Amino acid sequence: MATIRTRKFLTNRLLSRRQMVVDVIHPGKANLSKAELKDKLATMYKTTSDVIMPFGFKTDFGGGRSTGFALIYDIVDALQKIEPKYRLQRFLPKKDKTSGRRQRKELKNKKKKEKGKKKAEMGSCKRNGK
Repeated sequence: MATIRTRKFLTNRLLSRRQMVVDVIHPGKANLSKAELKDKLATMYKTTSDVIMPFGFKTDFGGGRSTGFALIYDIVDALQKIEPKYRLQRFLPKKDKTSGRRQRKELKNKKKKEKGKKKAEMGSCKRNGK
């Protein structure tokens, strides 16, 4: 059983969010996943887990205790607008890579040897088919 405590709670009206330091006490266990943290914080603050952004968790030496930061936005639109893209990507489902690194390199080098229309027909060598 992990205990979650919040401190340094601040309501930021300009960014339409609540921000806080989160202390997680988890004796004898590994860290809680961010998804679990989101669910527990959602029940504590009576909101949905899609507007919560936990990040920056560090485990104290010896384990059993972690400290990090959490932002709870009032609406999802504010979260999408204000949060950095890399933090938003963490909670999106992972996209499958279209091809391996070696395949992309081979296609790139084959394209160097071709000219004109044939080169265009070979396809893209960039990631995710772009």
